[in-house]
Amino acid sequence: MNCRTESIVPTDTRELRLVSWNVNGLRAVAKKDPSFVEVVETANADVFAIQETKLQEGQIDLVLPGYYQTWNYAERRGYSGTAVFSREEPLRVIRQIGAPAADDEGRVCALEFDTYWFVDVYTPNSQGELARLDTRLAWDATYRAFLTELAADKPVVTCGDFNVAHQEIDLKNPGPNRGNAGFSDEERESFTRLLDAGFTDTFRARHPGLTGAYSWWSYRFNARKNNAGWRIDYFLVSNDIASRVTSASILNEVYGSDHCPVELAITL
Repeated sequence: MNCRTESIVPTDTRELRLVSWNVNGLRAVAKKDPSFVEVVETANADVFAIQETKLQEGQIDLVLPGYYQTWNYAERRGYSGTAVFSREEPLRVIRQIGAPAADDEGRVCALEFDTYWFVDVYTPNSQGELARLDTRLAWDATYRAFLTELAADKPVVTCGDFNVAHQEIDLKNPGPNRGNAGFSDEERESFTRLLDAGFTDTFRARHPGLTGAYSWWSYRFNARKNNAGWRIDYFLVSNDIASRVTSASILNEVYGSDHCPVELAITL
């Protein structure tokens, strides 16, 4: 299944193509076929955001002609990390949101552009037995307040691995997974509060009843082959620009990670 949709672009506006991908280790993806650079070149996006880079500064020499590179590294080696590659140079960058338990993990790259904020996020996982649920919920609350503050200045586009399947339609097996990390009532309710704060889940808004649309699959049990997945990677936008979305897609033909990229086209 390929969830691409057709785009209808007004002639007097500029359509932006935006891509987000949890690469689960950039150095590994850079060596695969196709390589990370080839994936970026094929996508031809205005902004390409990644999560879970798992590296520190100087550990990769990534050549992407035409793109400005914005990185946020975790203090812990081989862990977390985010990056954004943008054709436009950001006016400023924010890398910490004031969440003490996770602000040293490289989880946010917020880039200000002329007409909008672009925010790449890798949300903390609640872990087995929900061992890190309190940290996760505290992060969610801080991130929600952070986005709300940005949105008071300019419209916001935020993307990344939010580590939650919001509704039952967003994972293959909701019953057995209820209460597990990524599908606990607490995490789902927290995501609802984020949407209620003034943001739209662009994929679900475009495809309200589409089943089998996932962005992450376990490496076990042939999950990807059987499409036993979860939709935990999102593009959210401020409600006041939701009508400008022209397409929202899951690029499940792209391999190299246990996640696949997600894509948004929007006129701004």
